[in-house]
Amino acid sequence: VQLQASGGGLVQAGGSLRLSCVVSGQTFSTYTVGWFRQVPGEYREFVAAVSWNYDTTYYADSVKGRFTISGNNAKNTVDLQMNSLKPEDTAVYYCAAKRDVVVRITGNYAYWGQGTQVTVSS
Repeated sequence: VQLQASGGGLVQAGGSLRLSCVVSGQTFSTYTVGWFRQVPGEYREFVAAVSWNYDTTYYADSVKGRFTISGNNAKNTVDLQMNSLKPEDTAVYYCAAKRDVVVRITGNYAYWGQGTQVTVSS
């Protein structure tokens, strides 16, 4: 499984960005795609996840109500719409995939894409 994230950039506080993750290669019949973020010197933080058929989602409390994760079967992408961005959302964002479909379990992600930088200025 290969994942490629894109869409990061610089935005002012209160603004929006949309990240996209292209999922390709050998995929499984069921899987979960998640978004994570990491600030240098800190642990990688779970942001959001969606099940393989896009009917189940799960969000970190810090982004609930501001971020929306969604999937597009035709394009094989999983997007993260980020609204009302705050300076504390600044991080490198990664998309990842795992074979189980328990979206509330934020571990067990075995497949990772490269990160995309999101910077929110105050």
